[in-house]
Amino acid sequence: MREDVRARYADECLPRYTSYPPSPHFSAAIGPETYAGWLGDSAAGAGTSLYLHVPFCRAMCRYCGCHTAITRLDAPIAAYVGLLRREIDLVAGLLPEAPPVRHIHFGGGTPTVMAPEAFEGLVASLRARFPVAPEAEIAVEIDPRTLSPAMTEALGRSGVTRVSLGVQSFDPRVQEAIGRLQGFDVTAAAVRGLREAGVAGINLDLIYGLPHQDPASCLDTVRQCLTLRPDRLAVFGYAHVPAFKKHQRRIDPASLPDGAERRAQAEAIAKSLEGAGYRRIGLDHYALPGDPMALAQAGGRLRRNFQGYTTDPADLLLGFGASSIGRLPQGYVQNEPALRPYADRIARGELATVRGHALSPEDRLRTDLIERIMCDFAVDAGQVCRAHGREAGPFLAALLRLPALIADGLVRREGDVLVIPDGARALIRAVAAAFDTYLGTSAALHSRAA
Repeated sequence: MREDVRARYADECLPRYTSYPPSPHFSAAIGPETYAGWLGDSAAGAGTSLYLHVPFCRAMCRYCGCHTAITRLDAPIAAYVGLLRREIDLVAGLLPEAPPVRHIHFGGGTPTVMAPEAFEGLVASLRARFPVAPEAEIAVEIDPRTLSPAMTEALGRSGVTRVSLGVQSFDPRVQEAIGRLQGFDVTAAAVRGLREAGVAGINLDLIYGLPHQDPASCLDTVRQCLTLRPDRLAVFGYAHVPAFKKHQRRIDPASLPDGAERRAQAEAIAKSLEGAGYRRIGLDHYALPGDPMALAQAGGRLRRNFQGYTTDPADLLLGFGASSIGRLPQGYVQNEPALRPYADRIARGELATVRGHALSPEDRLRTDLIERIMCDFAVDAGQVCRAHGREAGPFLAALLRLPALIADGLVRREGDVLVIPDGARALIRAVAAAFDTYLGTSAALHSRAA
C-alpha cells in the first residue's frame, strides 16, 4: 500500500466502534421511562454483564479522555459508592428476574481510589442483588501509583480475577510531558502484590503518539513490560482533542509525533509484542496464546463493547454510575455524566438515564457487520445479511466507500466475503466506517483512525 494512501485513511477522524451507532448519536428521546420499560421486558435468565463507573482520580493526567473528577478527599468517593449501591437496587428491582452475571467491570477514573472496605461492600451488594456465577470474570482498572496493599488484599478477597494497570510509557521525558510520573518499580510492585493476592489476570495499558515519543522510546517501554509477563496488553493511540478535553491544552502540539511517526510507533510495538509470542487481537489488543481473549478470537467468539474487545457474549450490559453506558437488546442507555445531577436523580430514587438509542433493524444488521470486521478482520456479509432477512448483493452495492477501499487495498472482496489484508489491519476503523450511515454528522467528535 502506498504511503500517501495509508496516510489519507489514517488521518480520517473515525469512531472506535465500541457501539453502533456511536454514542454521539444517542438522543434525549431515550430517558428513564424507556429504560425502565426495557428492563421490565428483559428475558428471564438472559446472561448479563455489569459495568460500574467510578469517576474519580487523585490527579489529572494530561492525555486523559475519560469522564473523571479530581479529588484529594475521601468523603466524595464514599458518598458516590453509596449512590452506586442505591442505583444497583433501583435497576435490579425493575428486572423481572435477577439474571445470571458472568462479567463485572469496574472502570474510571480510578476505581481503586475508594476505601478497601467500600470496594468489598460494593461487590457484596452486587452479589446480593444478582446471581454472580462462580466462574465470573471480575475486572478492575488500576492506577499503580495509588494502589495500596490494603486495596490489593481487598481485590483478592472480593474475587477479582483480572486487572488492567495503566502504564502508558516508562519514558521519563514523556511522563513529565503528560503529568504522570510512574517508575517501573511502582508498576512491578503492584503486579507482584496482585499476583500474591490471587489476581491471576494481568493486563497492561500502553499509549503511543504521546509527546516526545519515538519508536525507540516505545520499544523500551515494551521491553520493561515484557519482564512482567502480562497476559494481555492494550495499545491505544493518543487522541488529542483539546477542544473537548481542556486539560489536554497543557500538552504542546509541537511535541506530538506526526501521522507517519505515530504509525511507526504502532508498528514497532506490534512487531515487538508479536515477536515475544503475543497474538494480535483486533485493532489494539495483544494476548498470550492461551489467554481467553486469544482463544475467543481463534474461535470466532470475540466481541466488542464499551470496554473494547471482550470475551463477554452477553447482550445485556447494565451500566451503573455517572456517564455509564448500558446495552440492552432494545438499544443503548447512558446515565447523566455530571456528578451532581447524577447524584440528585439517584437520591430521589430515579433512574439517571439522560439519553440513548433504540436500535432499528438496519442498526442491528450494521452492528453485526461492524463487530465482525472489528473482531475478525473479515466478515461474511452474505451470512450476516441472511440472518437479518436481507440480500448481500444489493446491500454491498449500496456501500459508497467500498469500491475505493477495494481499489486502495484496504479490502479484498471474495464474493460476499470481505477480508482486510494483513498490511491494512491498522486501518480497520476505515473499513468499519463503510457500514456507518451516521458518520457524516459526527466526524469532528472522533479521533484519527491510526
